[in-house]
Amino acid sequence: MAGLYFEDFTVGQSFRHALKRTVTETDNLLFSAMTHNPAALHLDEEYCRENSEFGTRIVNSCFTLGLMVGISVGDTTLGTTVANLGWDEVRFPKPLFHGDTVRVESEVAEIRESKSRPQNGIVVFIHRAFNQKNELVAQCKRSALMIRKPQSA
Repeated sequence: MAGLYFEDFTVGQSFRHALKRTVTETDNLLFSAMTHNPAALHLDEEYCRENSEFGTRIVNSCFTLGLMVGISVGDTTLGTTVANLGWDEVRFPKPLFHGDTVRVESEVAEIRESKSRPQNGIVVFIHRAFNQKNELVAQCKRSALMIRKPQSA
């Protein structure tokens, strides 16, 4: 199992995830269509040339958020998480564009026992996504309900 158990995490622990992803126009169009988001900023190049400060379409921020968290999963929670409890302090300081390559870093901000589920613990991650220019394009805090290590018989 690739993911870590609750007891494997320590506050301050950091991960520089090896997996990177170049975002395509198709990613943005399909995600925007699947989520019924018709914003011209994501779909209409001509509109963006004439009316946007960016001069071109930008990637749907919900896709950026999902990609950032998804890239982190293999090193942190794959197979050892019960569920996400929430995403807080979600920020997008710079836009992501078609053709940008995303890399992600994660840090453990907090660990605590679950009061209602003694077989689990809560880990709070801070995820940060950067483009190929090393510009921060997204950041969030994610609270995950994690499985504890199995007890030896």
